[in-house]
Amino acid sequence: MRSCLLCLIAGAMGWLACERAATPPPETVMPGWDAVQDSTHRVASVTGFAGPEAVRYDPEQDVFFVSNFNGGGNERDANGFISRVSPEGDVLDLRFMVGTDAHPLHAPRGMFITGDTLWAADADGLHGFDRHSGAHLAFVDFTGFAPGFLNDVTAGPDGALYVTDTGARRVYRRAGARVEVVLEDTTLAPNGITWDAASGRMLLAPWGGDQLFRAWQPGTDSLGVAGTGTGGHYDGIEVVAGRVLVASQTDSSLHVLEDGTSRPVIRTPGRPADIGIDTQRMRVAVPYVALNRVDIWQLPREN
Repeated sequence: MRSCLLCLIAGAMGWLACERAATPPPETVMPGWDAVQDSTHRVASVTGFAGPEAVRYDPEQDVFFVSNFNGGGNERDANGFISRVSPEGDVLDLRFMVGTDAHPLHAPRGMFITGDTLWAADADGLHGFDRHSGAHLAFVDFTGFAPGFLNDVTAGPDGALYVTDTGARRVYRRAGARVEVVLEDTTLAPNGITWDAASGRMLLAPWGGDQLFRAWQPGTDSLGVAGTGTGGHYDGIEVVAGRVLVASQTDSSLHVLEDGTSRPVIRTPGRPADIGIDTQRMRVAVPYVALNRVDIWQLPREN
């Protein structure tokens, strides 16, 4: 592996660097989904972040957005930020999105894009940013619900945003100016959430509790079971190539959920948080909060 210096960042962040592997064509070296990948299939490692918790890919701009705690994950210290990164791991702008005096960004977590707005979950609510300019556009206040730990966000087929609250064991729905609790279950500690269009349901990754992946249809209050985990402390969850990919922190792995159970397909060097999928190249970006680093891995391609 060779090291390449990407950019000099003024101030306390210092140098940001990326190690990039000269990877042969994926179709000649990649194992299938039945094999467990190792570091030879890692495309890049990007360091110098400040507690990176989540990644979201923007296919139109062909960039990753990376949310940074920059401190404790639930501290209201007004210094969180979101970075803009190329698909090869070049940091284009470390502090591309930040909060305002009126609506500070504390510790951004999961993100989702609707139209030209990037939405990011934070300690007290949802922040909306212009995904092109990085300008702060909106803040949706959740403090009236006394949230525990707002964590991940996705959009449903109804156009509304759905936000998990791992600490309070809830899911919220935000449509226009209205926010409501639409799911609350003491057996559920939801972390990641994603819409699975093929099955017409939301998939929820469990942080704790019974370690069952849950299936839920918006508009109902009943939970089904999408599968059983073989890892634990699950974080990000995404649907890719007809499969469900989920981050497992217990065994530092990315798992694929198929046929009712999860199994590891990538062993990671740290505990993976909320992953982002590069849909153009079939790659996954994996943030590690404790390592201040994001790895980009090549995913298996269909034969």
